[in-house]
Amino acid sequence: MKVYLDNNATTMVDPEVTQAMIPYFSEMYGNPNSLHKFGTASHPAITKAINQMYKAIGANDKDDIVFTSCATESNNWVLQSVWIDKILNGDKNHIVTTEIEHPSVLSTCKFLEEQGVKVTYLPVNDQGIVEAHTVKAFITEKTALVSIMWANNETGMIFPIQEIGEICRDKGVLFHTDGVQAVGKIPVNMQEVHVDFMSMSAHKFHGPKGIGALYIKNSQKLTPLLHGGDQMGGRRSGTLNVPYIVGMGQALELATTNIEEKMATIRAKRDRLEDALLGSLSDVFTVGDRNNRTPNTILISIRGVEGEGMLWDLNNSLIGASTGSACASEDLEANSVMLAIGADNELAHTGIRLSLSRFTTDEEIDYVIERFQSAVKRLRAISSSYAIVQPTAGGAAGECHIHH
Repeated sequence: MKVYLDNNATTMVDPEVTQAMIPYFSEMYGNPNSLHKFGTASHPAITKAINQMYKAIGANDKDDIVFTSCATESNNWVLQSVWIDKILNGDKNHIVTTEIEHPSVLSTCKFLEEQGVKVTYLPVNDQGIVEAHTVKAFITEKTALVSIMWANNETGMIFPIQEIGEICRDKGVLFHTDGVQAVGKIPVNMQEVHVDFMSMSAHKFHGPKGIGALYIKNSQKLTPLLHGGDQMGGRRSGTLNVPYIVGMGQALELATTNIEEKMATIRAKRDRLEDALLGSLSDVFTVGDRNNRTPNTILISIRGVEGEGMLWDLNNSLIGASTGSACASEDLEANSVMLAIGADNELAHTGIRLSLSRFTTDEEIDYVIERFQSAVKRLRAISSSYAIVQPTAGGAAGECHIHH
């Protein structure tokens, strides 16, 4: 059996999405900016995709949704444009973010620091989230932007976006959220939160790779990152990727239709997997209260078992998992998120992320439980530093516990 549990890195394309995209590769392939019928034939499909996106995230007709190549581009666009608009051409010089943002945010912030921008990297609490009062404490009159993810890619922990947005609104500071791990997994309604910009990525909710989007509240000014043509109202130049736009709209509609029901189904499988591992293995813990996590995510650490060794065993059993962010997966340093929440250096090398999707089956969960337990026992048996103890009953699932 092959089991894919790395859905926070990327997801399979939903077959319905593939079918929706195919005609725009081979039949209606004209450039949509052309005036002839080959080009205009795709206009209804683009309009439909945009409407699907608006409905799925609760945007209104005053807002913009601009398609990009990916969420990395969307994140870069916001951060670099705020730098141009509010710092180079304004009187601000400060950005607030967190220690555990996606590399596309952290690396851009490091670049902006080299240009003279002051960046505050907020710490997280022992649950792996930044609390709203911490954000408030670090906003100054020089703050141009707060950029904080909606949900963390490694832990699945959901941040208090509504509270942070209200603080930013009251302080007159722009607020950007990387919504990649939230959109399509949990309800996201832009009418219920004060968010100026939100980044999205299709391949995180069973759409194609190579297409993302940026939500812009009230169509406010944002200097383009790419210059050239007048596509997307002049906001983002480049020939529109029609098949992928169609795919993103279709994927988001499928992901968000009856989303509460989908969440409950995925959560039940996730909880069963988590309970089984915590209940059968000693010296393990999962990160964060699972009631405040995206319903598909587990970050589990096993004392005495290197994360890379665990991945090797799981891979040999044809189970796909991760030690954390796919964008940093070749880095064998300690997991930065685990260090940020206070785990010791040994445990920070043991984190394994298991992320489910709506296509994950009960049979796959059973298989993973069996193979995961076997791998831990094998790796601990050959460990030179871990003293084997009798398994103890696991703690309450969803809590950060180390069992001895």
